[in-house]
Amino acid sequence: MDHKIAPSILAADFANIQRDVEMINNSQADWFHIDIMDGVFVPNISFGFPVMEAIKKHAKKPMDVHLMIVNPDRYISSFKNAGADILTVHYEVCDHLHRTIQAIKDEGMKAGVALNPHTPVKLLKDVIQDLDLVCIMSVNPGFGGQKFIRNTFNKVKELKAMITEAEASTLIEIDGGVGTDNAKLLVDCGADVLVAGSSVFKAQDPITTIAQLKKLETIVKSV
Repeated sequence: MDHKIAPSILAADFANIQRDVEMINNSQADWFHIDIMDGVFVPNISFGFPVMEAIKKHAKKPMDVHLMIVNPDRYISSFKNAGADILTVHYEVCDHLHRTIQAIKDEGMKAGVALNPHTPVKLLKDVIQDLDLVCIMSVNPGFGGQKFIRNTFNKVKELKAMITEAEASTLIEIDGGVGTDNAKLLVDCGADVLVAGSSVFKAQDPITTIAQLKKLETIVKSV
């Protein structure tokens, strides 16, 4: 299966959000990645339903919504109504993870679970067949532009082996510090979806950068 590219709107220019959304529409990107932060689970606050709804009006590709919030169960139906196609919750905040996964699916969305850098993938063994997606955080969640954590490669390999053993169809998504310098290595390890924020929106030509990520063109950054 060809890997997917999901540019992270968190790194977009909020003063020109429609322009950036239309850029993604016209690029080789597959999804929109939307980060929702509450200032409680992570030390940052992003945007909520009004901004999501505004993006949805112009987005022509699926909306991959990543909840970095406590008590996500309270808002599942609201995120569906705001336009989410994929809804990912954090393992670290879900006391009854299986129930949360089923609630997401009952709303007609694909269900994902995200893991912080310190959270081992083995903790998902009992629910892996119920998941459409696992998001491995390759930075500590909360802020864009952080340095990629290299142990992510090992976690991807371990998770891929678990998915294969379970004969599941779960996608592996990588979020944080993804760029043209590590995209090919991540896909080679088993990643299916690459979330790219700063590497896309801070590029001189975002559409070309997305194309490079899609083609897995490795561009080594000068020191």
